[in-house]
Amino acid sequence: MPNIRDFTTALRQRPGVDAVLVLGKDGLLIEGFAAPGLNNEDLAARVPALVSEAESLGRATIQGPLNTAILEHQKGYAIVAALADDTLLLILLRPSADLGGLLFDVRRYRGNIAALI
Repeated sequence: MPNIRDFTTALRQRPGVDAVLVLGKDGLLIEGFAAPGLNNEDLAARVPALVSEAESLGRATIQGPLNTAILEHQKGYAIVAALADDTLLLILLRPSADLGGLLFDVRRYRGNIAALI
């Protein structure tokens, strides 16, 4: 049976992926990989503030809880996805990565991923 490390390994092997982190909503790292120069724990600690504001926006606009947030930066993308009530996924991508394909897979396998945790 696959485990969470198998999942993060499969994602990080995709072209253009610089980081794949599974973390708690408290910012504590559960499992992850980041390219050299990126710090797993530092990245994980920054995600909860972003998610908190996105959740607040969802409540204010009556759109419900956060499923996925996509941030576009000058040098790439950050995807933050809710896996379960208390678990998040962060993926950092270079501009050359297949953003659409990755989003499709995250949405498609979200429930399976959450079951691994």
